[in-house]
Amino acid sequence: MPPWITDLTRETLRLWRRFDWLPEWAVVLIVLAIFVGGGLLAHRIAFAVLRRVVKNRDVFWRGVVERARAKIRVLLVIVAIGIGVSVSPMDPEPSALVRSVLLFVFILAGGWLVSGVLDMWTVVHLKKYNLSTEDNLLARKHLTQARILQRVARVLLVIVTIGLALMTISGFRQWGVSLLASAGVVGIIAGLALQPILTNMVAGIQIALTQPIRIDDAVIVENEWGNVEEITATYVVVKLWDWRRMVLPLSYFITTPFQNWTRENARLIGTAFFYVDYEAPIDRLREAFEGIVKASRHWDGDVQVMQVTDITERVLQVRCLASARSAPIAFDLRCEIREKLMAFMRDECREALPRDRLEWPQGQEPPAPPQPA
Repeated sequence: MPPWITDLTRETLRLWRRFDWLPEWAVVLIVLAIFVGGGLLAHRIAFAVLRRVVKNRDVFWRGVVERARAKIRVLLVIVAIGIGVSVSPMDPEPSALVRSVLLFVFILAGGWLVSGVLDMWTVVHLKKYNLSTEDNLLARKHLTQARILQRVARVLLVIVTIGLALMTISGFRQWGVSLLASAGVVGIIAGLALQPILTNMVAGIQIALTQPIRIDDAVIVENEWGNVEEITATYVVVKLWDWRRMVLPLSYFITTPFQNWTRENARLIGTAFFYVDYEAPIDRLREAFEGIVKASRHWDGDVQVMQVTDITERVLQVRCLASARSAPIAFDLRCEIREKLMAFMRDECREALPRDRLEWPQGQEPPAPPQPA
């Protein structure tokens, strides 16, 4: 025990002898009240000074000071109670027990403090990026990395904090060592039981570093189209086109092929197929298609192509390509092309509509249509 605490203990005992008419519990309460009051006073003074120091600093330090205020107060009260118990005339056995409990709580509160600093750093870091902009690739990249690493760091922090706290209790010290070092029977059993969680945590780190997916990416998974809505430490939530949610483990995106439509940028080429008659005037259709695309507010001004891509036994297959700024806009552009080009063929170019042809043998007349009764 530090010499200054020993000196305080002797001084407290000397004062108690002068007021020996006070019971021991009253002296203990008075000592604790004095030290707790001193700790709260020191906390108020320290944070008044800290506020002045960080007043002109960036938002991260100001946020850390405000978020840490309550946590530091708890830590100072724990320390004050520990010192008060040490210097009070409390019997050695209960005094040691109280100090052991306070050390356990102090470690948990320290982990709580570090978690708050981590959350504040994440918030400040993500404020630099705007996810609502149309070209939000950089914002989605940083948001994905920050969210995944934050959750992984939080899980590791919880494990380390609980392991250190358990090491302060003699009956659970081996559990704490096993939790921290992953050694012994308890560590092996926990490792086997937590294998899926650990696999997904490792996959989460891989995703944060290599980024095969990001928040708000347009993906096709399990033959469903949707956007990545949330990435946690163990699973990914994909918001499907019809607002359903598909929940997939992180390891899915490391081990299973999937389509990412916005891997490098949000722009996409939309495709619309048409089936027209052999005698369809392709040049007129191409001219109408180009007019539709150029007049559309969904087109980004880059790609517009119309080609005959196949010939079947009855019709020609025509493929129309047009680019857009994002997947939802490309979907709307494809629908617009289909609607307006079909309306053009119906109203102005009926010879392009598919027809069935029947040929009768030479010299024979086709049968007359049935007369109405």
